[in-house]
Amino acid sequence: MARRKMLYDGKGKTIFEGPEIGTVIQYFKDDATAYDKQKQAILPGKGVLNNRISAYIMTRLENMGIPTHFLKSLNMREQLVREVEIIPLEVIVRNVAAGNLCTRLNIKEGTVLPRPIIEFNLKNDDLGNPMVTEDQIFAFGWADPYELEEMMAMSWRINDFLSGLFAGIGLRLVDFKVEYGRLFGEMGELYLLLADEISPDNCRLWDLKTGEKMDRDRFIEDLGGLVEAYERVAQRLGIVPEGGIIKGGSVNEQLAEGLEEIENELARQRKLKGIKRTNPTNPRKI
Repeated sequence: MARRKMLYDGKGKTIFEGPEIGTVIQYFKDDATAYDKQKQAILPGKGVLNNRISAYIMTRLENMGIPTHFLKSLNMREQLVREVEIIPLEVIVRNVAAGNLCTRLNIKEGTVLPRPIIEFNLKNDDLGNPMVTEDQIFAFGWADPYELEEMMAMSWRINDFLSGLFAGIGLRLVDFKVEYGRLFGEMGELYLLLADEISPDNCRLWDLKTGEKMDRDRFIEDLGGLVEAYERVAQRLGIVPEGGIIKGGSVNEQLAEGLEEIENELARQRKLKGIKRTNPTNPRKI
């Protein structure tokens, strides 16, 4: 890892240059942070589980028509993804009141919303990732109307799919956050791909029977047992063995490395070139 060029070091992942033009490697860290890094911890196994959960979900989404940047898992902590130009927006879909929605609007946690709602945050840690409006997005050029329309359409579809996927394993999808990236074709056409990750780090998941939180809120609210909760999510999805891969507070690397590789064959089949920076045109579905 030291011999590779690091492109970006984030709170939960490090991005390295990829082995092929137009690709990068996502390395999933065990770091847990909250409150603008005022609260931090290293939780052994968190990155391994997030890597596997995200790879599985990204592949499932690709199979139902959502284009993603995920190509394949490389090992227990890394995955190969397409290099995209990240749109500086977080798209948040909420089904149930939780988190800062409750404090902002004085809504009781757990209130089922009359309908799912979408919110947008600007990706800027220095500003605390503030909420922004559509008018602000257009005025400051963070995305154009075509892009925003496509991101919203994909987010609704992702919400429908994930709600059903998690309900099938006894979990309620409370809310989730996704990011998108641009990829430009040879003729200047613009493609939008789901990027970053989908895991319990950016999905709120509650047990349908008990209401137990199975996501990053376990760290934020000092509930403990975050890695154990993530592992139970992975077990319910059928992507780690029933006996688990976390043993005695650390990762059983022999078990983790022996897990079946996850490859996104549909994404591999898309004949897309690397980023070609140009003025965007209408997004195309791929």
